[in-house]
Amino acid sequence: MHITPEQKTELENIYQSFLRDERILKMKEIEMHRGSKCYIHSFKVAKLAIKRTLRHHKIDINIYTVLFASILHDYYLYDWRKDRSKMKHHMSNHPYVAAENAFKDFSIHESVRKAIESHMWPVNIGHYPRSIEATIVSNADKSIYIREISCSRKFKAKREQKYLKQISSLFDEQ
Repeated sequence: MHITPEQKTELENIYQSFLRDERILKMKEIEMHRGSKCYIHSFKVAKLAIKRTLRHHKIDINIYTVLFASILHDYYLYDWRKDRSKMKHHMSNHPYVAAENAFKDFSIHESVRKAIESHMWPVNIGHYPRSIEATIVSNADKSIYIREISCSRKFKAKREQKYLKQISSLFDEQ
């Protein structure tokens, strides 16, 4: 997929506005995947999803849907480890909570909502990704998850500043 310099600038501006949004900053407090922070995780997923989107040359992909869904896919805003009532069904329920929060706070498009709701497939066996955008987000999330669970908490804690620097821009400098 080819994007113009103007689109690249627009995507970077959207990404930067999410990085600084006070509602999104709440995700810094939520721990997941062996000590990873939800905020860093979501922006890593966004970077990987956009990178994979740009590799597709023969498929029409809405890159904005990919960007919004990848950043907001874990926008559930609760710590399921501390709230026992949410613990049992967190893996299957959090996509719906995240989609509802994203819809309420950011007025997302239905395609973004569906991508968020299906990102946990096959855990949510009946809710599989029905678009290329949803598939890209789901696969990017799984790739980042695997990287995160293969690192210790101590290692991640030491590298948090490096991770924050890595997510500071959507596009890596060439």
